[in-house]
Amino acid sequence: MYVPNHFKEDRVAELHAAIRRIGIGTLITQGADGMEASHIPMLIDPEPAPHGTLRGHIARGNGQWKRATAGGEALVTFLGPDAYTTPNWFPSKRETGKVVPTWNYIAIHASGPLRFFEDKAPLLDIVTRLTDLHEGRRAAPWAVTDAPPDYIETMLKAIVGFELPIARLEGKWKLSQNKSAADVAGVRDGLAAEQDEDARALARTMVDRNL
Repeated sequence: MYVPNHFKEDRVAELHAAIRRIGIGTLITQGADGMEASHIPMLIDPEPAPHGTLRGHIARGNGQWKRATAGGEALVTFLGPDAYTTPNWFPSKRETGKVVPTWNYIAIHASGPLRFFEDKAPLLDIVTRLTDLHEGRRAAPWAVTDAPPDYIETMLKAIVGFELPIARLEGKWKLSQNKSAADVAGVRDGLAAEQDEDARALARTMVDRNL
């Protein structure tokens, strides 16, 4: 990923927190027939240091787990809030006219050796942890144990787990940091006034980062 210094985010705790917020990543693998990608909810664990491990599961019917090069490297990408940025938000447009449209976003790339597995215990652990993570925000959270055990047993047979110890972790927070203070303020205010939730989320991130 191309990451100019002013957009770079390399604090592991910040990257892990963003992965948890985003929730779903794109698993990209290389096999004999070329590249494949699947969009998968994932867990991020802090060990082993320094970058941690991604874990998740895919449908057994998704042949990516068979076609991916055994023991090969894989790439997982996470895209956070993103939004179009119009030149009309830049005060410099009125001063010089030297502005163009752009796109602001948060992106994370994680890569490392990928291992698929079919063992029941770690599969159940991943399914339970993913469920608890996302149901925990609800007033009446559903739990894996709410379903009949034989049904869960059947569902576990329909998935394959994976883990990816992260060898390289990159983050890009593109929030107009390469612009003047006036233009940054214009972008922040413009995003905050949009109806799109992603745009407003970017504006809040800019506030949190004192931009």
